[in-house]
This record gives sequence, C-alpha cells and structure tokens, in this order.
Amino acid sequence: MLAVLPRTAQWVVGASSLARRALTTMSTTITKQRSDAVAKYEAMSKEQLVEILVKQNGSVRTGDRTPADVTVACVGLVGPGLVGKALLEQFRQNLSTLKAERQIDVRVCAIANSKKMLLSDSAIDLDTWEKAFETNAENPSDLNKLKDHLVSCSSPVPVIIDCSASDFVSDYYKSWMESGVHVVTPNKKVNSGPLERYKAVKNLQEKKHVHYFYEATVGAGLPVIATIKHLVDTGDKIKSIEGIFSGTLSYIFNNFKDGKKFSDIVIEAQANGFTEPDPRDDLSGMDVARKVTTLARESGLGLELDDVPVESLVPEELQSCSSSEEYLEKLPDFDEQMAKLQSEAEEAGEVLRYVGSVDVASGKGSVKLKRYPASHPFAQLNGTDNIILCVTDRYDPQPLVITGPGAGAEVTAGGVFSDLIRLCAHFGAPS
Repeated sequence: MLAVLPRTAQWVVGASSLARRALTTMSTTITKQRSDAVAKYEAMSKEQLVEILVKQNGSVRTGDRTPADVTVACVGLVGPGLVGKALLEQFRQNLSTLKAERQIDVRVCAIANSKKMLLSDSAIDLDTWEKAFETNAENPSDLNKLKDHLVSCSSPVPVIIDCSASDFVSDYYKSWMESGVHVVTPNKKVNSGPLERYKAVKNLQEKKHVHYFYEATVGAGLPVIATIKHLVDTGDKIKSIEGIFSGTLSYIFNNFKDGKKFSDIVIEAQANGFTEPDPRDDLSGMDVARKVTTLARESGLGLELDDVPVESLVPEELQSCSSSEEYLEKLPDFDEQMAKLQSEAEEAGEVLRYVGSVDVASGKGSVKLKRYPASHPFAQLNGTDNIILCVTDRYDPQPLVITGPGAGAEVTAGGVFSDLIRLCAHFGAPS
C-alpha cells in the first residue's frame, strides 16, 4: 500500500522539483555565458586585454600577467646620441630573443631629441628608425606630449629612457613619475643636481610606487649603484668609497709613463674617442664630482655638488681658451709641470691617479690627483677601466672591489638595458 504524503509534504516535493529545474536552467545559462565570455576574450589581442586591466585597476600591478605571460614595456627614448643609438641597436639585436626567452616585449613608441620627436601607436621599426626620425618626426619636441603619448598606449610598463646629458630634461622626471611613467637613465643631473629636486624624485618612488633606475650614472655598465643599495638595504653601513670613476682620466694616467708627454696622451685620448669633444670637460673633474655626489647620497649623505672640492687638471691659464683646438695647442706649455709630478711619484715607487672619494664619517667628498704605491689596486688598471673600493662594516679591512670598463657607449647602453629588464621584473617578468 502506498503511503499518502501530507499536503504540506507534497508541496515541498513539488517545490524541490521546480528548484532543480530552475537550477538546471540557470546552470545551462551560466555555462553558455561563460563559454561566450571565454570565446570573446580569446579573440582579443594581448593589447586589448591589457587595456581592460588598466581601465579596471588603473595599472597592471606586480604579479599581474598578460594571458601569454608577456610583460609589455612601452618605451620613449630621449636623446638618440651616442648612447641612445647604441641602446636602440642593442634593442634591435636582442628584443626578439628577450621576448621569446624572458617574456618581455619592449616596444619603442617614441624617440625625441631637443628639436623633434617621432611617436608611434604600436612600435617604431628599429631597422629603419633613423630614416623615419629624419622624415616623419614632428616639430617641436614636446616632452609632456611624449609622456602623454606613452600613457595613452595603455602599457603596463610605460617608461622614458633619458640618454641625454641635459639638465632641462631632468626637470621633467618629477612630472613624468607623478603620471605613473617610470624613468631609466644614465643622465647624472638629477642625482648630482639640487638636493631638493633629488629628494623629490626619490620620494615619488615610495609614494607613487613608480620606479627610477640609474645604474649607468656612475660606472656605465658596472654594478655600482645596485651593489651599494643591496648593502644598505640589508643593514650594512658604508664607511668610505674611493675610486677611479673617469674612463678618460683612467686612460690618460694609465698611459702617462715611459717618458710620454701629458699633452700627447690627451690628444691621443681625444683621437680614440675617449674624451668629450672638448677634453676640458673631462679634465676639469666635474664629471667625477657628479659621481662622487651621487655615491655620497646613496651612502646617506646630503651633499650638494658644490660641497665637493675638485682639483681641476685644466691649468688656470687655459680655462678661458675659446675652443678645444686652442686648448690643445697651448697644453704642451704645461707638460713640464705634469712631468715633474709624474717623476716624483715614480721615484717613490708610486703612480698618479685621479680619484674621487666619499668619507661617510666626516661627511665629505673630494676629487683630486693622488699618489698610490705600485702595488695598489688603482695601479693595476688598463685602458679606460674604472675601479671602486667600498669599505663597509662587513667589508673591512678588506674592501669590496668593483672593476671593469667604465666608459663607452656600448657598456653604458648595456647598463641602461639591464635597468629596463630589472624594471620589467617588477611587473611580472621572470627575475
């Protein structure tokens, strides 16, 4: 005999049946909607997907990846001179490999000099960029417009690489970073310029989570800045930094021996492309002073450039020469003076070296011509090599030593390229 359920129970059973049918219908609808959505997104390009992420989140933050696990960097290059051209050539040769092996897609979307700029919504062809820049660039160059263009590309990593040596360009860093554009540069002007501007840029790194990389400002491609930062970040204390920071002056004093005349070596260095067009720019010592100021600030000192005394190797009588040609013509008149210094050092078993120093304990920096024993690491250099000795709480009495080529467009561009890859690692690229 079949049991007869109460009316209430019959209603519950009926309701359950209706619920199951409703849930089945909803599940089918959701499945179809999900399928349609997947098909829609699969049909989109990576760029469209990144744009959606940017619109939703303001940016693609660290850890967010594009569907194909590729980190896209939209680059604007300011200053396509010696270093800038070398960097673009390194890009041309290596970007396809970088994308395939490291999942980093670097797209040069803007190139600018002081007079004009070339903008692209996708990527400038690096095989023909010089011709395109010559024929299609717009006048005048507008660095704010360049920044806005990079932002409009909706890349997760908009970055301006400043390969100029311009203080004018340095003044834009703050506004670029406030707009979320990262900066990579070998330009020394911010790190050695007015302390207030330097602090403003550094503070933006913390407040806006925007990046500023400048490894190539001191040792070209040598890992000087990163090494000091790693030491400080892990609690080590910098006591002193001493080094030969000028490839030009390293070459000159490495070769100032065996009776060679100082003026002949300077002329030789210029002919080999180791000096600025006017060698006085190197021999004045100001380039070294900028590097010393930078390292002092990295070590925790609030020095201004004017706080660093500099011993210039340009005789006072030649500082007012109207041209480099006039300077080089008159420089032999001072060979005897330099030969005397070299001879005195040699008789004492020593060598002459042009050295920049930071003494954290005294809070001072200096740039001067000094004598060192022939056994000293500074006496063992060749060519345009740089060398840096860093004494810290951990590296004392044996200092940490960094040495290698510290001048030249290729190694400087390599240092900048490395910084760009480090930047991309913050946005999901393999580290």
